[in-house]
Amino acid sequence: MQKIKVETIIKGDIEKVWKFWNEPEHITKWAFASDDWECPYAENDLKEGGRFLTRMSAKDGSSSFDFTGTYTKVVPFEKIEYIMDGADARAGVITFEKVGEDAVKIIEEFDPENENPEEMQRTGWQAILVNFQKHIEEN
Repeated sequence: MQKIKVETIIKGDIEKVWKFWNEPEHITKWAFASDDWECPYAENDLKEGGRFLTRMSAKDGSSSFDFTGTYTKVVPFEKIEYIMDGADARAGVITFEKVGEDAVKIIEEFDPENENPEEMQRTGWQAILVNFQKHIEEN
C-alpha cells in the first residue's frame, strides 16, 4: 500500500511552526478539514512513546471522532513519526524542512485507511494543512 503525501510551505521561522504544530492550545485552532468542523480538544505528549489525541467534531453535533496514536520518533524541529491507534496501526511521518530564513516546508506522509477513497483522504489532510498555514500567518 502506497503512502498518501501532502505538503505546504509556511511563512514563519521553524520555532514558531514547531510550537503551533505541537501545542494543544494551537492544535485546537487548526486541526479540522472544513469550516463546519472544529477541534474542541487536544492532548499532546510529544516524545518517543508519548501519546496524542485530537478530537474532531462537526459543529452541528452530528459527528465526532478522536484521532489518537503514539509517537515512535521525535527529532525536534525536523521530524515526527507516529503510529495511529486502530486495528490496522497505520503509520505517519511529518517532516519539517527550513526553506530560506523565514519559511518551513511541512511534508506529511501516512498510510491510507480503508473506509474512504484515497483522494478524499488526501484532500482532507491537505485542507488541514491549509488551516494550519492560515493559523500561523494570522497569529
